[in-house]
Amino acid sequence: MIHSSILLRRALLADAIFSGVSALAMTLDANLFALLLQLPEALLRETGLFLIAYTALVGWLSTRPAVPKALVMLVVAGNAAWTLASFALLLSGAVSPNVFGEIVVVAQAIATGIFAELQYVGMRRSAGVVAA
Repeated sequence: MIHSSILLRRALLADAIFSGVSALAMTLDANLFALLLQLPEALLRETGLFLIAYTALVGWLSTRPAVPKALVMLVVAGNAAWTLASFALLLSGAVSPNVFGEIVVVAQAIATGIFAELQYVGMRRSAGVVAA
């Protein structure tokens, strides 16, 4: 366990808010977003469902004064992987979004990468190991 720095808690909270809003939008309005972005509805809905659980985890972590370092590293690695996977999805040809869809995917990938960086720096600024 590590004592969470203010930066780490705020980066986790911002991630939870961003992910939570995205989760609700994609889960409840997947059909609308599929039409607007020209992305598969199933991809959007399943991503939204995943983000519900992710939001709960990251939101919970953001409220803890001490957190398991391994869990924070998992979140950082997951965000980094999400960023790379978003760009890979666009380059793969597996989907054919319109220009607006490409902009949305790139923007959320950049935001997720920024969260990963802020969380990593926040973890590095966190105090050392504490007794559990």
